[in-house]
Amino acid sequence: MITRDFVEEDQQLQRFAATPQDRKPRFNWADVAQAAHHAPAESRLFVQVGDQRRQFDAGEIADTVGNAVTDLALSRNQEDIFNEENRQLVAGIAESVRRELLAECGEDGEPRVLSEDQIAAIIERVLIRNNAHDVAKSLVIRRKTAPVRKPGDPKGVGAGATDRSGKPLCKVIRRSGEVVAWNPNKIEVAVRSAFLSLGMDSGPASDVSRAMTDQIARGGQEYIHIEDLQDRVQEELMKQGHYKVAAAYIIYRDHRAGQRKSERRHSDLDEDSAQESMILVKTADGDSYLWDGLDLRRRIDFGMIGLDLCLTADEIEHELRRAFFSEMTVGDLKKTVILNAKSLIERDGDFAVFAGRILLTYIYEEVLGWDIVRDGIAALPLFHRRAFKANLLRGIQIERLSDRLTRFNLDKLAQAIDPVADLDFDYLGIQTLYDRYLIVDKTAGRHQRIETPQLFWMRVAMGLFIDEQENPEDLVISLYNLYKSRRFCSSTPTLFNSGTPHSQLSSCYLYKVDDSIESIMLRGIAENAFLSKWAGGLGGSWTAVRGTGGYIKGTNGESQGVIPFLKMHNDQLVAVNQGGKRRGSGCAYLETWHNDIADFLELRRNTGDERRRAHDMNTANWIPDLFMKR
Repeated sequence: MITRDFVEEDQQLQRFAATPQDRKPRFNWADVAQAAHHAPAESRLFVQVGDQRRQFDAGEIADTVGNAVTDLALSRNQEDIFNEENRQLVAGIAESVRRELLAECGEDGEPRVLSEDQIAAIIERVLIRNNAHDVAKSLVIRRKTAPVRKPGDPKGVGAGATDRSGKPLCKVIRRSGEVVAWNPNKIEVAVRSAFLSLGMDSGPASDVSRAMTDQIARGGQEYIHIEDLQDRVQEELMKQGHYKVAAAYIIYRDHRAGQRKSERRHSDLDEDSAQESMILVKTADGDSYLWDGLDLRRRIDFGMIGLDLCLTADEIEHELRRAFFSEMTVGDLKKTVILNAKSLIERDGDFAVFAGRILLTYIYEEVLGWDIVRDGIAALPLFHRRAFKANLLRGIQIERLSDRLTRFNLDKLAQAIDPVADLDFDYLGIQTLYDRYLIVDKTAGRHQRIETPQLFWMRVAMGLFIDEQENPEDLVISLYNLYKSRRFCSSTPTLFNSGTPHSQLSSCYLYKVDDSIESIMLRGIAENAFLSKWAGGLGGSWTAVRGTGGYIKGTNGESQGVIPFLKMHNDQLVAVNQGGKRRGSGCAYLETWHNDIADFLELRRNTGDERRRAHDMNTANWIPDLFMKR
């Protein structure tokens, strides 16, 4: 049974394992193995350590086991370590290991070379066979701080596993915010410790580690938070049938989470003692409260993950507090923090990513109901999964999303959402997404986004495969993975409209205006307005419209030329923007031989008669091949 005392003992064991050898009691454990008979076969047994090879020494086995016994005794506050019982245990284990190693030599007279890992595995196996699981766990934890297997080892789970390009499979975000390379050996050590804590054979730990490495390689994630990683380890343990170990692992994590929460509470009390950092803040309903800056410090910790910034966390907090004043509103506080973070970009390029993450935390709080102080960044995957279905149904209710999206297996898609991918955005990217692309619920009194960047990518992918019949979820997840990793991005109309009731996905429309008032007003103005409404860019030929002074048979009058109609088209682009998210875009083409080509070329000038100017559209002189030939 995993208890708090057990967790504390385990922490002590890890602390002593990491303590340098010269700062711990030292005993001559090798002496207990010297009395053992020296077999001639020992001279044919060698140990490979890195690039060096040395002859096997049974005394080293005794030292290895004895040091593990020492760490275990120190973690239990035992003073009598080098006693008869421990000496006999070390001697017996060393002798059993020696015999097993000598059996590797055989009788063919050929020398045998074993790696440190192979010898350590044999020592662990012998300890388990002798019911010394606690010593085996101490040995495993000691090796956690020692050099580990390199990439390309026979088991394929060496430290720093990489993909085919040599790039680390994934980066792990620790709770401290530090980003480290993927190291499957650490998973194996943790799982081995869990097996040994229950007095079980730790052999399956390598299978769990390999399965986790394969899972990460298939997922293509660039970052993974340590909490998410540990959740996956629990799932893998249960998939492989190790339910008792998974239960113990869960209980152990729960105890450690309680310890961290208690430590964080004491830390927060110390931080709260600085009364001079508090300001009075007003909420939207008129109430006031003392803001202590704790959430700001949490945002700074999140923003600094994996970044090498030129300022410390305290210096950044000082910069972000600029222009604060008493009785400012919550909205003003948010805007001030974001603007101050944005102003830091001129100091260091990495602050563009930092400022983007600060904005991200506010987006998460708006969309997910998540709180950075109460819930922490480790809870972001859970809040994304919860909000995915709820916000999708809300989007359907307010008629901003298509009800056909509910045909997908939403639970499967929710599991694929990876909020850690947001860490790659910079400020401009996040701000553009927030201003233009994320769907907004405008039916309530206060406008509110119902998408985060990752929910947005998933919605777009779902809309593109909405008519697929076979395995649509797999296709959606595949495209979503391309989106989130920024290896591919669709055009703006697709991002605007995919998955909505009006799924207009085209970027541009080409048209030709004929020489009639009907064509000019219907095709050139009215139909273009409908196209622009759903985020389409326009490009059309106006060459067929007769030039200034041209005879009009129907009225027996003269034409005013193409310029007045282009002015109307320009104003239509201003009046009907692209889905309410960006201004209308259009380009008019006129061939060189047209009677109004001179006036056409002056359409965008800042001088002259404004009634014959079009500043909000693009113009192009279409030069046909026939003109060049002539």
